[in-house]
Amino acid sequence: MISQKPFLLGLLILILILLATIPLYIPPYPVISLTSIIMYIIITVSWTIFSGPTRYISLASAAFFGVGVYTSAILGHILPLPVVILIGGLVSFILALCIGLLTLRLRGMYFIIFTFGISELIRHSLLWWETKIMGTVGRWVVAVDHVVVYYVILVIFILALLTAYLIRRSRFGLAMRSIGEQEEAATHIGINATVVKTTAFAISAFFMGATGAIMATRWTYIDPKIALNPLFSFMPVLMAIFGGTGQLYGPIFGAAVFAYLEEILITKFPYYYMLIFGSILIVVILFLPHGMVGLVQNLRKRGVKRQNANS
Repeated sequence: MISQKPFLLGLLILILILLATIPLYIPPYPVISLTSIIMYIIITVSWTIFSGPTRYISLASAAFFGVGVYTSAILGHILPLPVVILIGGLVSFILALCIGLLTLRLRGMYFIIFTFGISELIRHSLLWWETKIMGTVGRWVVAVDHVVVYYVILVIFILALLTAYLIRRSRFGLAMRSIGEQEEAATHIGINATVVKTTAFAISAFFMGATGAIMATRWTYIDPKIALNPLFSFMPVLMAIFGGTGQLYGPIFGAAVFAYLEEILITKFPYYYMLIFGSILIVVILFLPHGMVGLVQNLRKRGVKRQNANS
């Protein structure tokens, strides 16, 4: 029987090689579409770094992504692209630290509402600033070749995936899971819950901000409604729930499927695609509480039981 870990590692390397060579032999439009899919995967994996083990549902993803977008719009004309991306990630990291220190003492519905409120506050504040102070809404961003954007987003994806994997296998990840299981008990055994949660929150925000900084160069024109679209807060949650957060490949699968569906449905059913997404989510919550990963694991267990029974 093939060992699972070497098989998955080999499959991951094969997929990464395939992704790295795709722009060499396919037309520009599929590359652009794949860039959007990888963007959603990064945001979802980043969201899972914090929310998966701690079970704190954050709706601030749009804020961190939008901060990265605006960083690129403001600094892209005067600084090199790698520096702009790094600054976009760092600004989001610092913003998440500030938000985390203020809000991570809240729990449950209060934390969810507060994080979404922060995202909306930043969006409307930027809109007010540009309308009342600047006299115009929106900014032009320095355009970058779509192949360059693709490779940069691919590098960010690899770094986010590696970070998520290392955190899951570390004592830091164990502390987060302890907080998710029973925060009071974790605090009693010496875990500084506030520091752990705030650090994980900031790490996840870094990759969202860096992703926003590079994606802004593909859009060329941005405004607060584009940069801080509420969908960037809700979609990662839907994608992670659909894929399942029990394994690292769950959010990747969920994000890839949902992002691909969005590409199709938004063109064919522009007025109904969110209704279709909502219906899918309801079905998953009712019948697949652990997502598609949980379904695969259950089917595998049943297969093993049948095999043992027959033998």
